[in-house]
Amino acid sequence: MKDIFEKLHERMGPLGMHADDAHGYYTFPKLEGPIGPKMNFRGKERLNWSLNNYLGLANHPEVMKADAEAAQKFGMAYPMGARMMSGNSDYHEQLEKELAAFVGKPESILLNFGYQGVLSAIDALVDRHDVIVYDAESHACIIDGVRLHMGKRFVYAHNNIESLEQQLKRAQKLVEQTGGGILVITEGVFGMSGSQGKLAEIASLKSKYNFRLFVDDAHGFGTMGKTGAGTAEEQNCTEGVDIYFSTFAKSMAGIGAFIASEPHVIKFLRYNLRSQIYAKALPMPLVIGSLKRLELIRTRPELKERLWTIVHALQNGLREAGFNIGITTTPVTPVLLNGTIPEATHLTHDLRENYNIFCSIVVYPVVPKGVIMLRLIPTAVHSLEDVEYTINAFKSIKSKLDSGEYRQEKLAAFN
Repeated sequence: MKDIFEKLHERMGPLGMHADDAHGYYTFPKLEGPIGPKMNFRGKERLNWSLNNYLGLANHPEVMKADAEAAQKFGMAYPMGARMMSGNSDYHEQLEKELAAFVGKPESILLNFGYQGVLSAIDALVDRHDVIVYDAESHACIIDGVRLHMGKRFVYAHNNIESLEQQLKRAQKLVEQTGGGILVITEGVFGMSGSQGKLAEIASLKSKYNFRLFVDDAHGFGTMGKTGAGTAEEQNCTEGVDIYFSTFAKSMAGIGAFIASEPHVIKFLRYNLRSQIYAKALPMPLVIGSLKRLELIRTRPELKERLWTIVHALQNGLREAGFNIGITTTPVTPVLLNGTIPEATHLTHDLRENYNIFCSIVVYPVVPKGVIMLRLIPTAVHSLEDVEYTINAFKSIKSKLDSGEYRQEKLAAFN
């Protein structure tokens, strides 16, 4: 028999096992100063490609004014209590109505956080008689929600419609016996690869199979579609998405999230979504600030246009320079290189210390062994000069990687 704490020393996990070496630099780094494309890291200014501030709203003067005025008027405590008991307000309901209208759904419900909201929504929507069918590369919040499911769940190969159909056939046979239903879950934009979920193709399968479609569009809201209403708008299949989710942590540069759907679905969630029923309501400054952010997304199309100017310049420039950026059709820009984890750490150190570029590094187990992913998040407040400098820096580090300069045995010389 072991003490629980003793076991933790023995199983720190695939990321935690490197904590002593990585903490504060590769993991849990501290970016300081005003949010933007240039921020300080360890006392030195870096060109920053690691913030999900797609439309540049984090430091937009109108947003900062709305945040400050709401905080001055209400403080951070109001409303006090869960919305069901004592924490509801006209502002919360106004934001729900405006969000639903923007994404083309009748109603929506506010969530305090995206991760817990998705997890809790999945838990609420299905019971042990139902079957979940989900994409293999779904975000961790979806995976954790699926883990809570007491019924069957089938995973299909990423964005593979043939695989999805195979799993739908299995699910349909099962629910014919249990009397349950089928919930298909995917993402609008996959946050690592930048690929779009095949929402229109999935929705078209409803003519053959009886299921409901849940879409996590965290990276699509504000960036995709003619008006920025998301990936379903981009693919012209808004009606085919039954449950639409997005967070405020990406294009809105805030805190919170929402789910939009049919009125009776939202009513059900309002009275059964445990992560909201038993949680304090979103503070008023976050709600009023979100109203201003949504207003700017709706009325300032130049923000999204500027974002895509930077996206196209960055992605086209990387491709022309011979870099593999996968199949992204969204702002998410992965740069895929071949190398080991030690090489990845040395490369990242060089990029930050000698080229003053800060971007996210992704290695195994998030990507396959032997792959190094540098994930870039372009924003509307980056410049074309930032793009040109970054591409030239990446050419240099790739040359070093290919020549073996970042290999472990050369670490002493590198430092």
